Amino acid sequence: MARVNFTAGRVAEFQCPADKSQAFLWDAKAHGLALRVTGNGARAYVFQSRLSGQSVRLTIGDPAVWSIADAQAEARRLQGLLDQGRDPRLEKAAHSAKEAAERQTRRAARLRMEVTGLEAWAVYCEDRRASWSARSHADHLSFAKPAGKSKRKPFAPTVPGPLHSLLSMPLAAIDGEAFLAWVTREVKTRRTAAQHGFRLLRTFLSWCGQHPDYRAIANEDACKHKKAREKLGKPNVKSDSLQREQLEAWFVQVRKESNPASAAFMQILLLTGARLNEILHLRWEDVDFQWKTLRIRDKVEDERVIPLTPYVAHLLSWLPKRNQWVFGSPSAKAGVMMEPRDSHNRAIAAAGLPHITFHGLRRSFGTLSEWVECPVGVVAQIQGHKPSAIAEKHYRVRPIDLLRMWHERIEAWILEHAGIKLLATNARASALRVASASAA
Repeated sequence: MARVNFTAGRVAEFQCPADKSQAFLWDAKAHGLALRVTGNGARAYVFQSRLSGQSVRLTIGDPAVWSIADAQAEARRLQGLLDQGRDPRLEKAAHSAKEAAERQTRRAARLRMEVTGLEAWAVYCEDRRASWSARSHADHLSFAKPAGKSKRKPFAPTVPGPLHSLLSMPLAAIDGEAFLAWVTREVKTRRTAAQHGFRLLRTFLSWCGQHPDYRAIANEDACKHKKAREKLGKPNVKSDSLQREQLEAWFVQVRKESNPASAAFMQILLLTGARLNEILHLRWEDVDFQWKTLRIRDKVEDERVIPLTPYVAHLLSWLPKRNQWVFGSPSAKAGVMMEPRDSHNRAIAAAGLPHITFHGLRRSFGTLSEWVECPVGVVAQIQGHKPSAIAEKHYRVRPIDLLRMWHERIEAWILEHAGIKLLATNARASALRVASASAA
């Protein structure tokens, strides 16, 4: 191989002949150093020599980046490794691995300084979305949302979600002290939301501890701060429920509601003991007037079938069919009416009753059912509760007719004490008329 002293001119002028795929210009000063030029014009300094009888070739770099002196120095270094019996390729691989580890360390350090809890929370919500119900996913998003503007009251500001201020911090900064400061601030205005937020945050940090991008950043023990836990306290056991003597006043005011759908919705909640969203998202295809059943989509068994009792059937039969939803609304974006919380609060106030939530109506169904000595397992099956005992789980298979017998007894008892008479035109109750006891 002819060798020449590398100069800037010779390096710049050297070209690959048209009949070859590549050509080499070898340096006379540094053993094994060459300039390689390919047919498509790619240029690079290379080093070639032998180790244990085998050819070794490595790329040094682009002549536009490497000076001739630097390329010669690198060739001499590589030849020195070969003279020691060391393979430069292994050295290069080790160096690359070291650089990759350093890059990973720098990336982790950058994440530690830059990634916020909100960014990790978004990844968490998307990762867990398939395992959550739509309501649970919406709750997680709501707890981390920023302040905005109300949809119901134009231009009225809304408060940020309970966890937003904490998750806005860098994830690495969410430690025990930050958690304590958040708890101290939140319990002053929304203790119940703070208690719920604590449970969501604890699960989130546990997930971060298993995630490859966040395990070295997140403080899994942040929620274990003893003083913060003491400030949060334990959730209060809710006991809001309608009593027997309150039924008549409640029904009178609820039935005065100007919107028939809202009035029907509130009464059906009480008479089925179902969860709010189970009734709110009831479809017409789930209502079987012929076989008198309701198919409820629940969060425990995906769905359950319960009896369609006479008074509930009467309420549903008067509702207009606007779309697929029983409680449909053509003006609502989702096609379903908003929960009539304001209407219920007005009815309670007008009746002179203590505050009762929609979930309190569900609790009322379970409580009032004891007046007719209904088996607990029957009530649990109608309401969609998990079986509470081995016998219930494995040895009780109740047909819909057995549930119907007890459910109709419960409804009849509630209506009796509400002052409502349900009159059928024949024994099979094919047509129904509802009248108040006072008008009967």
